[in-house]
Amino acid sequence: MPIKPGDRIPEVVLKHIHDGVQAIDTRTIFDGKKVVLFGVPGAFTPTCSEKHLPGYVERFDAFRARGIEVACMAVNDPFVMQAWGESQHVPEGLLMLSDGNGDFARAIGLEMDASAYGMGVRSKRFALYVDDGVVRKLFVESPGEFKVSGAEHVLASIP
Repeated sequence: MPIKPGDRIPEVVLKHIHDGVQAIDTRTIFDGKKVVLFGVPGAFTPTCSEKHLPGYVERFDAFRARGIEVACMAVNDPFVMQAWGESQHVPEGLLMLSDGNGDFARAIGLEMDASAYGMGVRSKRFALYVDDGVVRKLFVESPGEFKVSGAEHVLASIP
């Protein structure tokens, strides 16, 4: 069952690159903070690279001005996430998280089977607004769509 507003983010360890590969748990990411986490099916894929991540890069300062941290997550390895972030000119502070085995996507019930595309299990396209570890808003895209999880819509939808 997918996560929903009012639910606490489950405890899962993700990876990111900072002086090498580092483990980071969800409590460190979310507890005591306001965070928008958006999940994408894959780094370097068309919609993710042309619309989803660029929207958050463009509006990063608007989120930060409201005291909201921003993180991007994909079921890719941390080196791919780092390279994708560099290619997209991700600003310092926008956390590029690797859910390499899909543990987080599964834990929040937003995994999808992309085997037909040769991609295995991936994350659905989504965005979560989390306040102190609790989901306040959830935006999940229907397959093949990009309407509700983009930065502009999310920014306009949160208090």
